[in-house]
Amino acid sequence: MPTAYVLINCDLGSEEEIIREIRKLPETVEVSGVYGVYDIIARISSDSMDKLRETITWHVRRIDKVRSTLTMIVIEAQGQ
Repeated sequence: MPTAYVLINCDLGSEEEIIREIRKLPETVEVSGVYGVYDIIARISSDSMDKLRETITWHVRRIDKVRSTLTMIVIEAQGQ
C-alpha cells in the first residue's frame, strides 16, 4: 500500500486546527505535532500511488494556513 510521511510547516498557532483537518481525510493513518524544523508530521496511505499524490497535493497542501510541506514516499520493497 503506497504510504508517505508528510512534514508540514504552518502558521504559528494553527497546528491544532490543521491536525483536525488532516484527521478528517480517510487516507490519514497518523498525524502529530512535533518539535523542530517542522510543526506537524502525517502518515498518509492509499490504495494507489495516484490517489496518494492526489491526497497530498489537492487536500493536505491546500489546507488553509499550511505554509510548506516535505513529502517522503516510502519505498515498499525495503524494510519488510
